[in-house]
Amino acid sequence: MTRIELRRVGKHFAGVPVLNDISLAIEPGEFCVFVGPSGCGKSTLLRLIAGLEEATSGEIAIDGIVVDELPPAARNVAMVFQSYALYPHMTAQENMAFGLRHHKLPAGEIDRRVAEAARVLDLQELLQRRPRELSGGQRQRVAIGRAIVRKPKVFLFDEPLSNLDAALRVRMRLEISRLQRALGTASMVYVTHDQVEAMTLADRIVLLQPLAGRPHAPSVAQVGSPLALYHHPANRFVAGFIGSPAMNFIEAQITALAGDGVEAVAHGLRLHARLSPQGLAAGEPVTLGIRPEHIGVGRGPLRARVSHVERLGELSHVYLELPGAPMPLLAKTPRDDIALGDVLPFELPAGQMHLFRADGLAQPRERPPAGQSAGTGPP
Repeated sequence: MTRIELRRVGKHFAGVPVLNDISLAIEPGEFCVFVGPSGCGKSTLLRLIAGLEEATSGEIAIDGIVVDELPPAARNVAMVFQSYALYPHMTAQENMAFGLRHHKLPAGEIDRRVAEAARVLDLQELLQRRPRELSGGQRQRVAIGRAIVRKPKVFLFDEPLSNLDAALRVRMRLEISRLQRALGTASMVYVTHDQVEAMTLADRIVLLQPLAGRPHAPSVAQVGSPLALYHHPANRFVAGFIGSPAMNFIEAQITALAGDGVEAVAHGLRLHARLSPQGLAAGEPVTLGIRPEHIGVGRGPLRARVSHVERLGELSHVYLELPGAPMPLLAKTPRDDIALGDVLPFELPAGQMHLFRADGLAQPRERPPAGQSAGTGPP
């Protein structure tokens, strides 16, 4: 079983930092997902591990051996690309066997490995088809099979589902999750810009943030389990990225501190957040945050006019207009009887409120769960 260590890794292109000061350990058998917005360096970091790019600073070790000077073929990793990268003139079987033939493995061993991978990926009936005769999902499974037959220590996935339609992405997420359980001894590192993929697949998420305008900031915003990042975001950037739809943010001012939290005023509303008041002061400007699914629609002491409704079937997105606020609050509710222009009662539960200081860092709500570590820089 393989452990990957990144020690203060950085990468510059033409003197411009893309990745900065990344220290991270990916444990044996772990499914680790790199996620973040476009331009944050996710794929570049994956390519550094694969040996397709050279780090500007720091070092990368696999099983305790520093591999920075090793070519990709010597690192015993396999990469699955977004574009599938299949040879169009070869059958699925030939594509899966090509790398093994290149390394001159015995024909019997090649046939055995291809058959085993085809069974795991349910490709037995498709082995004699060429890529043009396969669907997008089938091509992706062949590309994964080509990686499996090499029996690598580490699987690297670079946005493998981004070319698929929504329904097929859901199916392929299940396939990859099943594959990870079937190959439980192999470490998997997966890159995506889709935080739903990250939340559903990962044992641990590494959330990267862009360095534009912040060349000396750390690239890693937060590392932890999916639910740790959801419930305990380290800063406003994490809170706004994790969760779909995104967290609501309300600019506010603290009016009083209490033993069980903070009182604040925002757009004429008096709000309460149940979190540690330590280090805060009355009169301090802060940002309050609450997720759409935590807003209580149809109950509570607050009132707002409905400015827009999106009906999604099993639930509705309801936009609540606050006087003087630049953006309405977005609430998720199972109710389907709400109309544009309605004036509704609502509540922002104190126990679900987040608070972010002027530097963007989150005020602790309670002790973070095991498996979470936070970035130190503001968003």
